[in-house]
Amino acid sequence: MEYLTFSALFVLAHVVAYTVAGAVTYPTVYKDLHGGEGSLYGAFLRDMTDEAERRRNGLLLLPTQVIRGLLMSIVLYPLLGALGELDAYLQFLFMFGLMYVYTDLSAATPFSNTIEGVVYMKPHIVRRAFWPTQIEAVLYASLMGIAAAWFVF
Repeated sequence: MEYLTFSALFVLAHVVAYTVAGAVTYPTVYKDLHGGEGSLYGAFLRDMTDEAERRRNGLLLLPTQVIRGLLMSIVLYPLLGALGELDAYLQFLFMFGLMYVYTDLSAATPFSNTIEGVVYMKPHIVRRAFWPTQIEAVLYASLMGIAAAWFVF
């Protein structure tokens, strides 16, 4: 029961943090990168200015994020006891670091928000997108860290 409760809370925290971070940063950071003719990501990401593409992504957002949150929570099962014993500040730092470093900055996928992307992506993409995309990553990691310290662990 402890694992199910933890996973449910973790999934809820992840979905809310992911959605809020995306809602805040899409209009300010990503709108020009994701949509329209000649967008930076236009050759390989769906165009969010296209109504059919936006609807499709809207339908898939919740189920895919629930799956992601569930998988991330399961990986933490062996650490639950130790994490529960940490004070709230350390729980925040752990979750912030895990979400920012492991899911974004150090991810092994070459994309505009990762170290791999700095190495493998064309310089004009890195120059235009690396720093702005860190805003969403830090916001998401901060929200997950707060949620973890407040009610997940």
